[in-house]
Amino acid sequence: MEKIEGIVLAGQSFEPIHGRVVVEGGRITAVDEIPERDGDPSRIILPAFVNAHTHIGDSVAKEAAVGLGLEEAVAPPDSLKHRRLAAADRETLVEAMHRTLRFMERTGTAAFLDFREFGVEGTRTLREAAEGLDIEDFVFGSENPAVLDIADGFGASGANDGDFTDQRTAARERGVPFAIHAGEPDATDIHPALDLNPDLLIHMVHAEVDHLERVADQGVPIAVCPRANRVLGVGRPPVETLLEYTDVALGTDNVMLNGPSMFREMEYTAKTFDLPSRTVLRMATAAGADAVGLDCGVIEPDRRAALLVLDGDSDNLSSVSDPVDAVVRRATALDIRRVIC
Repeated sequence: MEKIEGIVLAGQSFEPIHGRVVVEGGRITAVDEIPERDGDPSRIILPAFVNAHTHIGDSVAKEAAVGLGLEEAVAPPDSLKHRRLAAADRETLVEAMHRTLRFMERTGTAAFLDFREFGVEGTRTLREAAEGLDIEDFVFGSENPAVLDIADGFGASGANDGDFTDQRTAARERGVPFAIHAGEPDATDIHPALDLNPDLLIHMVHAEVDHLERVADQGVPIAVCPRANRVLGVGRPPVETLLEYTDVALGTDNVMLNGPSMFREMEYTAKTFDLPSRTVLRMATAAGADAVGLDCGVIEPDRRAALLVLDGDSDNLSSVSDPVDAVVRRATALDIRRVIC
C-alpha cells in the first residue's frame, strides 16, 4: 500500500482538495481529504493523461512534412508519411515508435488511442514497440477485418477513401469500437462517416449543426487535435460548439507533425479556445478514457492508479493561484516529480 499526499485534483470535477490517494495493487482504493496542515502542498496530483488520437507509426519521419499540406503530408496512400513508412525497415520503425512511447510515458501519458497503418503487421509492430513500458496502448487497426484478431478496434482513414462497411460490421460483431476520421479537409465525408454509426469520430474541423445534431442523436464522442489541424492548415475545429453536442477528447495526432506532449496540447487548446481549464483537463484525461472504456483518467476509488505528480513548488509552478489553471496552462514535463502508470 502507498499513500500519496498533496493537492489532489479529485473526481470527475477535478476539484482541488488537500488529500491523500491510497494505492494498492495498482488500484486506487481511497481518496481522502486531510487537514491542510498534514498534507504536502508542494505536490499536485492529477490523473495521468490519455492521448485520444495518435499516429505513432510515423515516429520515423519527425518534422519531415514541414511546409506540406494535408494531402502531401499524411493522406493515404501516396503521401510523404506513407512513403517514409514503406521505405523504413521493421527494426527502425519499432525503435522509433518505442522511443516516442517512452517519451509519452515519461511526460505523463498513461494511455493512448492509436490509428495504426499497414494492417496486421502494423499493429504487431506497435505492440512490439510498447513492450517493456507501462503506457497502455489501445490500437485501432487498419485495412481488413482480420486485424481485429490482434487490434483493440478498427480505425478508418475517412469515408471518402473507401467503403468501410465490412470493417464496421466486423467491429460490431466483435464488440470493439470503430473509429473514423471525418471533417478534416472539408465536410463532405461527415455524413457518410456517421452513416457507419461510429463509436468515435476524429477531427470534425468542418462540422456544422446538421452534422452535430446527428452526432448528439448517435451519442458519438469526438477526438480533436488542434495543433495538428493548425500545422496542416485545415482550419480551426469548433471545439466550443462540439462540446455543446457531445464529449470531446484531446489528441496530438501525427508524431511527424507534433511532439506527443499533452502539456503542449492542453496549453494550446486553453489559449486558443474559450474553455475553462477543467474542461480542457477532462479532454486530456477522462474523455479519452471514456471514449473506449479505459479504466483511468479520473482519481477516484476502484480506478486504475494512473497518476501524475507535479512539483507545485517548482520554479515554474510556485505561487500559482489555481492548481487546475496551472496544470493546463503552465505546467511542463520539467515540473514532473513522478509518473505512476
